Amino acid sequence: MSITLDILFLKLRAYLELMKLRLAWLVAFSGAFGYSLGIDKVEWLPLTIFLFAAFCITGAANIINQIIEIDLDKLMKRTRNRPLPSGRVSVQEAVWLAIALFVVSTIVFFVEFNLRACALAVLSTILYGFVYTPLKKVGPIAVFVGAIPGAFPPMIGWVAATNQFGLEPGILFAIQFIWQFPHFWAIAWVLDEDYKKAGFRLLPSKGGKDLSTAIQIMIYTLFLLPVGWLPYELGMTGINSALVAMLFGVLFLAQTFHLMRKCSDKTALQLMFGSFIYLPIVQIAYLLDKI
Repeated sequence: MSITLDILFLKLRAYLELMKLRLAWLVAFSGAFGYSLGIDKVEWLPLTIFLFAAFCITGAANIINQIIEIDLDKLMKRTRNRPLPSGRVSVQEAVWLAIALFVVSTIVFFVEFNLRACALAVLSTILYGFVYTPLKKVGPIAVFVGAIPGAFPPMIGWVAATNQFGLEPGILFAIQFIWQFPHFWAIAWVLDEDYKKAGFRLLPSKGGKDLSTAIQIMIYTLFLLPVGWLPYELGMTGINSALVAMLFGVLFLAQTFHLMRKCSDKTALQLMFGSFIYLPIVQIAYLLDKI
């Protein structure tokens, strides 16, 4: 009995790892941010249901990505021990888990929220799993394409809450869309050697880890300053969150200048951690200012 429970626990752990548990929750939080910002009064049950649906659809997209890249993941040190390349989960298991998560999440989005939010969630999964993933071997265009589904979560949240498109969810989309370029290019800089083993070419400069890439990272980060101010201008949030967004935008931008000066893996790693800090802090500030 104890052995059976241990096996079940290991299998469950492998399934959660396959779904990329932490990443899926971060994406779900980003969607919940948009949902909470779009609704007049947050009720915990609908918010919990939204988090569940967002977590499931993100897990499905992550699994699709790993099924397609299983042979490439075997080539990279960072990914060779993932559930699929290590053999802890079979491809057939992964396919059925992805289908189950996708079906459950789309039903929840459609029944509990609305068709528009459901359609956006489906589109996001298709773009991430079947368009962005193959493009990673083509070139930096993959980052642009991947930034689209990557920026959908707060928009999906807003649309789920309001059943309306408009300027407000567009601004939430724009902030996360622009943020992804410095975020992902910092990751690609740090992991460039590993990515090359799989044939991924994701840095914007042909020279790779050079000043040209650092300048392009800086330019995208610079756009976050005016865009981060727009929720206040549209009356979505107050002045306090606009100031927080400006402050952390300036700090984020300062890190890009540091990268331009050093062009080193260490400064790229610092920028990567800076990007992880920027987005949740700004989103939380917007929420608190709304409340």
